[in-house]
Amino acid sequence: MDYLITNGYPAAAKKFAVEANIQPKADIDSIQERVEIRTAIHSGNIQAAIEKINDLNPQILDENSSLHFALLRLQLVELIRTCMSTSDGDISPALEFATSELAPRAPTNPQFLEDLERTLALLIFPTDNLAPSLAPLLHPDLRKDIAAKVNEAILQSQGARKEARLRNLVKLRAWAEQKAREAKKDLPEKLDLGLYDGNNVKNTSGASQNGASNDTVMTNNGEVDPMIS
Repeated sequence: MDYLITNGYPAAAKKFAVEANIQPKADIDSIQERVEIRTAIHSGNIQAAIEKINDLNPQILDENSSLHFALLRLQLVELIRTCMSTSDGDISPALEFATSELAPRAPTNPQFLEDLERTLALLIFPTDNLAPSLAPLLHPDLRKDIAAKVNEAILQSQGARKEARLRNLVKLRAWAEQKAREAKKDLPEKLDLGLYDGNNVKNTSGASQNGASNDTVMTNNGEVDPMIS
């Protein structure tokens, strides 16, 4: 339940609460605000996401300049993506946005300036022949990473944990396994997390569909989060 609420899977959380006959500590309906924000980011509608964040709590971006800049830079990436996909290739909307929104912020942080320069380089090279340092900017994973940071910032502003206990435990387990292998301990080549037994493997797809059919917007490129599969 903690994982589902923290990571924004309201439908799965409601179903779990009913089947387990428990009362969740958090208001499951409040998750929907984070769902909508993350959905907007995943779809490339960054302006809508920023507006929703400000409606929820204006201080989130006011007090986190790095997150605000990351969102604006992602918005610039989406504008460049649109410009490069049009027949006339008009880049003026992207340049105007960079000049008005990002350029004034860039001098306040060396990393901001570097990120802005790297993003504007997308206007110079064809999208099908980008340098390795530029290609990740157009990859959907960038949206996913920014959405995760936004989710953490919202949770932190609400006094909640940024990361679910279950994910922390999985990370701790992976760290322990890595240390054991570095120490040349006798371990199997592959250690199963034990999240499901052999009988459930066949039903994983169906269970995900039934348990979180309304939550797939929280994943990237239609992939179901393996933590709730």
